[in-house]
Amino acid sequence: MRISPQERSSIRRATEEVAGAGARALLFGSRVHDDLRGGDIDLLVELPAPAKDALGLAVRIAARIQRQIGLRKIDVLIADPASPDSPLLRQARQDAVAV
Repeated sequence: MRISPQERSSIRRATEEVAGAGARALLFGSRVHDDLRGGDIDLLVELPAPAKDALGLAVRIAARIQRQIGLRKIDVLIADPASPDSPLLRQARQDAVAV
């Protein structure tokens, strides 16, 4: 996993502060692979209950993380029990590693 311990801590803290204690942050995409270089930070945030505003939640989580670790490209995908199945969500879950 190519994120620092400080970045991991910031991601967990921001996710919990914005989405609640039951939210779980998972890293997916290129940063999961130690042999690759570069890439943005792709996060899957799984929620235990349906989100009222998933897009707004994703934006707030990304902004909070950026304030803590600096300006980096961060993509946040929100998944809750009401989320429709999609190829992106299936791929994210397949590659995901808990932060």
